[in-house]
Amino acid sequence: MDETIRNIAVYALPVLFAITLHEAAHAYVARYFGDNTAYAAGRMTLNPLVHIDLFGTIIIPVVLYLTTGFVFGYAKPVPIEFSRLRNPKRNMAWVALAGPGANLIMALGWMSIWILLSAMHVQEAFPHKVAQAGIFVNLVIFAFNLLPIPPLDGGRVVTSLLPNRLAYKYARIEPYGFFIVLGLIFLKVLSFWLVPVMAFGEIVVHLLTSPLRLLL
Repeated sequence: MDETIRNIAVYALPVLFAITLHEAAHAYVARYFGDNTAYAAGRMTLNPLVHIDLFGTIIIPVVLYLTTGFVFGYAKPVPIEFSRLRNPKRNMAWVALAGPGANLIMALGWMSIWILLSAMHVQEAFPHKVAQAGIFVNLVIFAFNLLPIPPLDGGRVVTSLLPNRLAYKYARIEPYGFFIVLGLIFLKVLSFWLVPVMAFGEIVVHLLTSPLRLLL
């Protein structure tokens, strides 16, 4: 129980930032390409309370953590009317990539904080653990959301890239996407996607922070 409470304390802030900026990024990019739906619904905000879903953000992650040790959850989906985008099929990919892109940038930010903490010889373990959790959480969300299964962001990207006829057929998977993902989790095969994509993200983060490491 004590370990669970410590983990919650360490991961709470990184997770809140990760899901909030992920969803807000979708809203910002959708508005940039012509769809004001999320903005009109008040979802283009950095207020985490607006994006939290009781079932998906709290209940499911807790149950999965206690039963499988793997944490999976989701925030309230940002409402987007793809037909309102200036070029719906092409812009859909950019709107989808905005979320994982925001997580990669946040992983970069947390890595920079970790480097600064080490450079300043901060001895307290808690801020180091929070920074490490921030890197890990954002890389997980980055990789997970790029899974090419609708309605995840990777599925949207694949739909955007496919020819119209195939894209229509592929998009029909969306109602079953959530159950497909749950099946992958319980079959313990999701790591075959997450591990290499997270490794790629980590390489990018390390490369981009290497000048800061050299400077300090």
